[in-house]
Amino acid sequence: MIKKLYDMPPWDWPEDAGKTILDVLHAENAEASDRLLAAELGGDTVVINDELAEALLAIAGNNNETDEIRSTAVIALSPAIEMADIQGFDDEDDILISEKLFQSIKRSLHQLFMNEELSKDFRRRILEASVRATQDWHQDVVQKAYNSVDEAWQLIAVFCMCYIRGFDDQILESLESRHPDIQYQAVCAAGNWALEAAWPYIADIFKSAEIDKDLLFAAIEAVVNIRPEEASYVIGHLIDSDDQDIVDAAFEALSMAEAIMESEDDPGAYDELDDNGETDEDIDDIIRH
Repeated sequence: MIKKLYDMPPWDWPEDAGKTILDVLHAENAEASDRLLAAELGGDTVVINDELAEALLAIAGNNNETDEIRSTAVIALSPAIEMADIQGFDDEDDILISEKLFQSIKRSLHQLFMNEELSKDFRRRILEASVRATQDWHQDVVQKAYNSVDEAWQLIAVFCMCYIRGFDDQILESLESRHPDIQYQAVCAAGNWALEAAWPYIADIFKSAEIDKDLLFAAIEAVVNIRPEEASYVIGHLIDSDDQDIVDAAFEALSMAEAIMESEDDPGAYDELDDNGETDEDIDDIIRH
């Protein structure tokens, strides 16, 4: 059954999907591959709740589990952590996990990360998940990771900079990295923080004859956040692309850029775009993330 869920879009899952996933996570005699799938699916916002989140956290903290399933369980917690951090707990419709469990997850992930006896790969996954709700300890940890000679640590550090303020210089430096994944994460971070100093580099991406598709999408988003008034000039030509994904991304970006510029002229314009009752400040947070 778990494999059938994996092959289905979450919105088509049956009502008992969450229980099915939970049962597999708890089943000691289940195949390792099935439990791995269950750990991955358990974090989907369609099913995640306190019971599933607690099961995932228990796996992450269990030294008897493999690093593979522990890492998968940690990453699966990411959407719930991020949504709890952004939305808070005032609106019941937005609550995926309780505030008490949210705080417990943050503490547990911090404790796990600080255990240097754990594998480096697993600790990197912990950092990747925990930074979705930034805490004071992240600043020094991310700086240390960035200063490492290990490119895997550098990569996760730049990823984290998309969530933590105060790393403008490091983001700009990473835009020049020869490591494509680090470069990609730097573009994401620059766009997220609307880093004006990154504009020359972002604009140059579109002048390349060959552009990695993921990097292109990140650059499109960065253009909208950094200089929405220049979006039409920089990415307007992409609506004529032969790739429908690129066309769709360009149209969406141009629409967002137009909305942002309208909001700057009319501060109440965001209210017309807001179907969920968020304040202007909440909308800004959503755009940044």
